[in-house]
Amino acid sequence: MDLVTAETPILIFDGSFEGWLTCVFTIYENGWQHAPIVTIQGEHEVVPNFWQDTVTVATDEAKTLRVSDKLARVFGKNGMRQLLWGFLSESPTVYSHLFGVVRFQLSNPNLDVWENYTHADVMAVSKLIKMVGRERHRMQAFVRFEQMQMPDTEKPVYFARVEPDFNVLPILHQHFKERYADQTWAIYDVKRGFGIYYAHDDPSEQVHIIFDVDDEALLHPQQFYSKAEQQYQTLWQKYFTHVTIKERLNRKLHIQYLPKRYWKYLTEKMG
Repeated sequence: MDLVTAETPILIFDGSFEGWLTCVFTIYENGWQHAPIVTIQGEHEVVPNFWQDTVTVATDEAKTLRVSDKLARVFGKNGMRQLLWGFLSESPTVYSHLFGVVRFQLSNPNLDVWENYTHADVMAVSKLIKMVGRERHRMQAFVRFEQMQMPDTEKPVYFARVEPDFNVLPILHQHFKERYADQTWAIYDVKRGFGIYYAHDDPSEQVHIIFDVDDEALLHPQQFYSKAEQQYQTLWQKYFTHVTIKERLNRKLHIQYLPKRYWKYLTEKMG
């Protein structure tokens, strides 16, 4: 085993993008960037390794800012977007591949590394970026809002539950903010336990991250429906049924364009 590899520990971080940036700083701070293999793992995906020690890296805001400023200068806006989208794939191996891309770019500052598909790390991350982009596009189409009247709010809120394969909510907020700027809405990722919220009458016009959502609203949203919501759902389900030409049904093609994993929260499928 290569001595440098053996002495280079596995870096464990909290799973946040800021934590990953801190790991990048730590690697260069200790000179570990020269190791043939550098392994970074999220704290929830740690794989035991008897040959290497592990180091838990605490997220450091100052180090995060230094690394992000450096990467923004080297990668540019589009390159940073690629890094973020790759990170949002949450693949257990993506954190190490992303560092490989960073190391490749810093070693070749005048090269657009994202065009070099022969590089193993670039190829691995590029595939994940395409998958994240596809999931983002599907979420834009398959999110179904339900008008809910919560006890602690005067006005109804359009609420949607989702369970995307990838962590795409951070790159969806602008789309929904622009499309539903005249409404108050919230989209909650049931799988990851957080959501995004926008109030059309909020002077700041910001989309906020939310964590505390009533369990009953997630498990039994029907009890919070506004008076009009159930009527709208019934009308939509009837419309969906009546416009379907049974003789032309192609279930295989239907599932290809609308995978079953999205059916759980689709109004037309609930009926």
